[in-house]
Amino acid sequence: MKQNTLFPNLIQKFITNEEVATLTELIGYEDTARKLTVGKLIEYLVTAAASEWKGYRHCGDVGTSAGLVDVDHSTISKKMKELDYQLMKKAFALVVGKCNRATRRALKIPNRLLLVDSTTITVGKSRLPWALYHGERSGIKLHVSYTPETNMPLDVVETTGLVHDGPVGERLADRRFILVQDRAYFNIKRIDRFVSDYQDFVIRVKENVELSTVKSLQRLPEEESNVTRDFTCRLGTPQSRSTKRHRMVFFTDHKGHEIRVVTNLLNLSAEAIARIYKARWGIESFFRWIKQNLNVPKLFGQTPNAVYNQLFAALIAYVLIQWLYQKTKLAIRLPALSLVAFQRTLLTGTLPLIWLDALTTFLHEYFALSRSSLSFIG
Repeated sequence: MKQNTLFPNLIQKFITNEEVATLTELIGYEDTARKLTVGKLIEYLVTAAASEWKGYRHCGDVGTSAGLVDVDHSTISKKMKELDYQLMKKAFALVVGKCNRATRRALKIPNRLLLVDSTTITVGKSRLPWALYHGERSGIKLHVSYTPETNMPLDVVETTGLVHDGPVGERLADRRFILVQDRAYFNIKRIDRFVSDYQDFVIRVKENVELSTVKSLQRLPEEESNVTRDFTCRLGTPQSRSTKRHRMVFFTDHKGHEIRVVTNLLNLSAEAIARIYKARWGIESFFRWIKQNLNVPKLFGQTPNAVYNQLFAALIAYVLIQWLYQKTKLAIRLPALSLVAFQRTLLTGTLPLIWLDALTTFLHEYFALSRSSLSFIG
């Protein structure tokens, strides 16, 4: 059956030849290819991720049926090794910037949140000898800042698996947002620095952290509140104690487990702080989704360029799928489709007619194209 040609065409609209040329110049890469140019490689990799192709050979076998140039799998492999992955990372940032401008939505939580976490992709150590992790495994990490306002990543830092989360998480901080992080990112000096830098935060605290000079805060509990304590204190032992007082909020999760978070937000209720931390589940869902639906754990190549080119292309695919889904869903009430169902039916040409019509209308308006030029969707 003929493959859907949406993604090659969409990439051509989102990353123009002029923009590809600019990115190529920025990293100092000379693209001498006649068929598999940098732009065509981006189309291949994004389509491969969205379609869950299994490797370079699979790409070469089915690429033409998806509207891609006819190239041998060895050509794709060679290009992946030689192309500095910083170009793909910049292409990802370009697409994120364009989609984020068009996809913001209102949440019931005050202010904008920035969820920060990492995910590790592991393989046998012989596959990636430059990224040894634990025992017989190699691993690489994607450290991600993610906005629930758009359901999209904002920034990504790539490292090998042994790099600690905390320092990288600090690099991903952004004063425009409330930073929400798990306990792997907690550090006493870091939260003191966040206060000095006017970086709002809600960070989970490890259970064994010592709390001193505790002063309870007066509050009016919400009905059926799961908050158990709300106070200010200093954190740490006498040898390593915070220089500033910080607010601590204790609450229970749906299983009755106690969660402790530290924050510098003093003008919100303790229940609102608890809801902010619970929003962190959004980035966990994102990691699970890309691993299950974009073939992320199946690494095609073995060099750093090959690995990170593939992963940043997969992130581009996610952003485009999420963008199309959110913009199409705005025009439709029923029948409902999950993001997974939207992706599957879109790629197999079985998208329900009401969704197909809404998607075509949106793309027509967004790109100011004729409907005939969007025939690749169906």
